[in-house]
Amino acid sequence: MNAVVRQEAHGASLWHAISRNRRDRPALQGGLDVDLAIVGGGFSGLSTALHATGKGLSVAVLEAEIIAWGATGRNAGFIVPNFAKMDPVNILAHLGPERGERLIDFAAGSADLVFGLIRRHGIDCDAVQSGWIQPAHSPAAFEKVKSRAGQWAQRGRPAVTLNRQEVEALTGAKGYVGGWMDRSGGVLNPVEYARGLADAAEKAGARIFEQTRVTSVDRTADGWALKTPSGSVRAGKVLIATNAYGRSLNPLLQRTYFPLRVFQIATAPLPREIRARLLPGGQGVGDTRRNLFTFRFDAENRLISGGMHILGAGAETRVPQAIWRRLGRHLDLPDLPPLAYGWSGMAAVEPDFLPHLLDLGPGLVAGRACNGRGIAMTTAMGKVLADWAAGTDARDLPLPFALPAPIPFHGLLRHAPNMLLGWSMLRDQLDETR
Repeated sequence: MNAVVRQEAHGASLWHAISRNRRDRPALQGGLDVDLAIVGGGFSGLSTALHATGKGLSVAVLEAEIIAWGATGRNAGFIVPNFAKMDPVNILAHLGPERGERLIDFAAGSADLVFGLIRRHGIDCDAVQSGWIQPAHSPAAFEKVKSRAGQWAQRGRPAVTLNRQEVEALTGAKGYVGGWMDRSGGVLNPVEYARGLADAAEKAGARIFEQTRVTSVDRTADGWALKTPSGSVRAGKVLIATNAYGRSLNPLLQRTYFPLRVFQIATAPLPREIRARLLPGGQGVGDTRRNLFTFRFDAENRLISGGMHILGAGAETRVPQAIWRRLGRHLDLPDLPPLAYGWSGMAAVEPDFLPHLLDLGPGLVAGRACNGRGIAMTTAMGKVLADWAAGTDARDLPLPFALPAPIPFHGLLRHAPNMLLGWSMLRDQLDETR
């Protein structure tokens, strides 16, 4: 079946195309004085604004495009309350018992925080706290996820190990050895969630400006001065919440992470009889392959999946079609509905795959928390950063905090995640034949 791909010109994703509740916000005109200026209107910036206004701070959010334009509006809408590569035992070994425990607690409650905010503020974003499932593609991977589930369960989290039959019953996907599920995870429409956070922050007193690109951030005697093409902001503290979309605002930041371009697709809605076999409970799935296989449904029964690409021309057309074909193979869908939407976004991947706060000067912080766990981690980061804005020393927060550390040979290594994809795919195949 031929694939028919729609791509929106601005904020290109399924979520921008189908979401309601869009309202324009003005660009900044003239001068403004606030306690906290936030550069970036994504999850972390909006969550920080909401929580900081709740502490009585005056807040301005400056977004270069529109709310949820960057990675916030280009992901698959999974809420995953754990780390992409590290388990609690690894966190403790990496950070030590005191800081490690704080970071583990930070992640453990992140999904509950998301769904709690949705309920409290009445955010209409098709949110379902149905759980997040990680199937194991090999016996070795199953041993790892059994240990992972056990570690989280020991900490009181709703984590359970799944055998082969349980994975197949819950997902409809065959061939997995087993897996695990965190019942506190789930799925939502990320653009509607971000817009809901923005509305809630504004109701609490935050000022949010779109089409307001920050061109400079300079130290002053009593804080910071931010300039935009049509205005300026004086702020006691500043949060850089642009993740991989900061570009030239701070060139040093660009050398502290690996930029990873991730593609997502959505099919046309599946027929009811096929939909009933796949994910009857509505969970989100992301397996243990190095070339990660993910899938979920949206509220209209569109099947959504994602993937990376090996560097090369024509990725915008080639990669979405490859992901679509992969869906048909892994889910045994020879009559998979046509590919209706394809889009991509940039993720910032830390070398240790953990969230970080970067010290850019007195009262100037950058926050990064995605690493494949964007919605839950960045929402939780916003609550933490509101504490910082209200006076808590950044060194006392649960996230690693340090000066920016540029990655050696970053110019050569920045494309490594994509360049190594072919080798990762081969290793996945070898795992499954053992």
